[in-house]
Amino acid sequence: MRVTIRDLSRFKSEQRRFTVLTAYDHLTASILDEAGIPVLLVGDSLGQVVLGYENTIPVTMQEMLHHTAAVVRGTRKALVVADMPFGSYQGSIAEGFSNAIRFLKEAGAHAVKVEGARVELAQTLVDHGIPVMAHLGLTPQSVHALGGYRVQARTQESADRLQSDALSMEKAGACALVLEAIPAEVATAVSSSLTIPTIGIGAGSGCDAQVMVITDLLGMDSGVSPKFVKRYANLRETITGAVQSFRDDVESGKYPDEQHSYR
Repeated sequence: MRVTIRDLSRFKSEQRRFTVLTAYDHLTASILDEAGIPVLLVGDSLGQVVLGYENTIPVTMQEMLHHTAAVVRGTRKALVVADMPFGSYQGSIAEGFSNAIRFLKEAGAHAVKVEGARVELAQTLVDHGIPVMAHLGLTPQSVHALGGYRVQARTQESADRLQSDALSMEKAGACALVLEAIPAEVATAVSSSLTIPTIGIGAGSGCDAQVMVITDLLGMDSGVSPKFVKRYANLRETITGAVQSFRDDVESGKYPDEQHSYR
């Protein structure tokens, strides 16, 4: 049975911590789904991780729809959340509504995620049956306005504003809230004030769930990553070793051998 937003609410009420991971393709999604990860986020981080962009801003609706559909096809149980890319909802409520519908109808997503205190947009989407995950703190789509990837809510004033925005998004009907790159004590305070689950990324242990970018977790990145990243494998090294061994075997004539040839 597939995880729903009601399950996320239940996890919160039962004080049951849960995990969220990003996924961008069918194969990875199927592995994570089989591993029991309850929520998969098709993040616009695919701009950097998959497509080689400098940041998330160039990511298009078509790219997000393409990757979201692939992830959905790779799952049977996980709740799949699609990131709404920069420019797909900032212009108007009507534009955001139209694009959110596309994620559910064309890609099969089960919810969408929006950055910032988009209260009116969230209210509109929820009123029309579209689950919304909110995202506050460091919002990568606003990287230029924020002056770079900086920890947010470090002053009392900014922490109070974040708290107010979180409550507003909950009231608007958001099913969960991502808190990115904020002090742990601020995230703990926000989490304890909400009835919806919080999902931390660089926000300490006081959140109800934790999310990581899958390539960071698996050690497939370039080796330069934020403080909060913990690598659980070093697949970059493993993959490099494997392809180099293949190259050497081909060049030396060891592959293909009799065992790997048809007769």
